Amino acid sequence: MAIIKWTIFIFIICIIHIKHVKGEINGQLLDEHQENMDRETEVQHTNSKEFPIVPAQNSIQPPHPRFKCLSCDAPCHNATQHSHMCLNAMQCYKSRIRDSFGEERVNRGCIMSPEQIPLYCNHNLGNNFGGPRKRNTQTFINLECCTGDYCNDGDFPELPPPADEVTHLNADSSNILKMSIAIFGPFVIISILAYVAIYFIRRNHRKRLEYSRTKQDPDSYLVNDELLRVTSAGDSTLREYLQHSVTSGSGSGMPLLIQRTLAKQVTLVECIGRGKYGEVWRGHWHGENIAVKIFFSRDEESWKRETEIYSTVLLRHENILGFIGSDMTSRNSCTQLWLLTHYYPHGSLFDHLNRNALSHRDMILICLSIANGLVHLHTEIFGTEGKPAMAHRDLKSKNILVKPNGTCVIADFGLAVMHSNVTGKLDFGNNPKVGTKRYMAPEVLDESIDMYNFEALRRTDIYALGLVIWEVCRRTISCGIAEEYKVPYYDVVPSDPSFEDMRKVVCVDNYRPSIPNRWSSDPLMAGMSKLMKECWHQNPNVRLPALRIKKTISKLASADEKLRLDYDEVCV
Repeated sequence: MAIIKWTIFIFIICIIHIKHVKGEINGQLLDEHQENMDRETEVQHTNSKEFPIVPAQNSIQPPHPRFKCLSCDAPCHNATQHSHMCLNAMQCYKSRIRDSFGEERVNRGCIMSPEQIPLYCNHNLGNNFGGPRKRNTQTFINLECCTGDYCNDGDFPELPPPADEVTHLNADSSNILKMSIAIFGPFVIISILAYVAIYFIRRNHRKRLEYSRTKQDPDSYLVNDELLRVTSAGDSTLREYLQHSVTSGSGSGMPLLIQRTLAKQVTLVECIGRGKYGEVWRGHWHGENIAVKIFFSRDEESWKRETEIYSTVLLRHENILGFIGSDMTSRNSCTQLWLLTHYYPHGSLFDHLNRNALSHRDMILICLSIANGLVHLHTEIFGTEGKPAMAHRDLKSKNILVKPNGTCVIADFGLAVMHSNVTGKLDFGNNPKVGTKRYMAPEVLDESIDMYNFEALRRTDIYALGLVIWEVCRRTISCGIAEEYKVPYYDVVPSDPSFEDMRKVVCVDNYRPSIPNRWSSDPLMAGMSKLMKECWHQNPNVRLPALRIKKTISKLASADEKLRLDYDEVCV
């Protein structure tokens, strides 16, 4: 409060100072204007008396020599242009005058009496009527007298340049500088004081928060303060769902420690997708773009499942979507469930295939990176950096994102199942939802699958992978042609097929997506055709494991001389 009072006091002082300086400058301008008016009156009076032209006809012939002189007022030029002259003059003259306003005049004339000679001819360059004054208060005269007929013809005498212009400019500059300082100076001072005041207020606030936090939890100083924000009343946090801090992470970075609320640190920029689960927004978090998946409240179990998987499983991998954190918050009296992940501007594989046709190299990058991510997901890793084996159960082109380098990451683990060989147990979570019907394997559609057999669940992912590979290959340019993008079974089921529609097509009719005949003339596409058929085989036991699919794609790529694709290029 003391700082605020001092700031207001200084602001009032500055306003008074501005008024004082402004009044002083206005007074100077008024004085100068009054002097100019007085000086103008004096010059006009002086000019009315200078250089009288005496008619030559009425003069008395003196004993001295007499001459003929040119007589004119401005403008004056040469003798042929003069309409006046005087006779019997004792001397002739020509002059140049600069008045108090800086205007110059020239004239020629004659001196008719001896008494006028000292008055005219003894005042030379720099004569000053009225003595030295400020700017525009001096009248300068340069007058030349001569004897002889028409001796005052020719060029007029010159005057020196007005030296007081510099003084005037300096005076004006000084006034402008004073006014600028008077106007802007107080605002600069107030801004500095406000910045200092805000800095100390925020520092004191942080100290109080740290003291309060340390008093409640002595170990809280170990947590990065940038990730600790106070939660507003009415907001719920992740702590209400998980009874401890959530440690999660994926991608190439280290896990992030999420405490209290993340929603306060995120600015939503634009909505980039909508679906039955909710919305996806592009947001800013600590100066970086991130993706914010906002679940509808009815899909809370999916949000919980993804949060649980990311918080208890180390999924850091180049082909698994990078996870930042999750939050349960309240906005406009509505509960929002947030999932924060890495942001990829190319969007989903579904969107990417709709927009772009692919080269052979693009196709290999996409398929090999998806297979690489699925291998990591299906494999159990032991040790302190280990993870349980997982089955995705909802693999499709909309749940795969495209990275800027052309490779892909697998996303959306709301239906994932975890399995540990040590305990032999399957962790389904509490989510009653099932996967996308269009991508369901035959054994799921006819309900013959053993849901407690983890290997059977992994084989459903392989079936879905075969359909995704078909989507990618369909958009690959082969023999100069790329097919229009279509979803699997687009030609035999409606856009939103029912469970029965898919069961009839896949299980009863044993139908699979059609493969163009021209692919057989392209060795790479022929190899990919054979691979996808082995992935979507009716018998689950015939389907290839993810690791074999990955190695087969790598072998096909290395066999193509045009590709020469190095594996390290894919896993970047």
